[in-house]
Amino acid sequence: MGCRRFKSCCPDHRVVWVTTSKFMIARIYKPAKTAMQSGTARTKEWVLDYEPETPREIEPLMGWTASGDMRQQIRLQFDTAEEAVAYCERHRIPYQIFHPKLSARRIISYADNFAFSRRDPWTH
Repeated sequence: MGCRRFKSCCPDHRVVWVTTSKFMIARIYKPAKTAMQSGTARTKEWVLDYEPETPREIEPLMGWTASGDMRQQIRLQFDTAEEAVAYCERHRIPYQIFHPKLSARRIISYADNFAFSRRDPWTH
């Protein structure tokens, strides 16, 4: 099924190749933990995904959000940030690295809930 060919072997319309590699910027980051989990599962590896080139649009018929950008579906996972950077440099993809903010965790024991030096008195 492609285009028709004539005796001159030229197609009836020209195929235009669009190169969009100049806009393809990759983001390399460690995902944050979701609010629904208390552990750090699925936050140990680095993720590479692409910046959206076009904004998402709302379809008038069903009201769903749609996008014509196929690179938003690509999500690669790496063990270290260096592996993700090496992948981007090997394939000549411009990238940005977002380093994770380390959370300051307060370590308290369960007995501290019932201590006399507690700021708010314990009531039941």
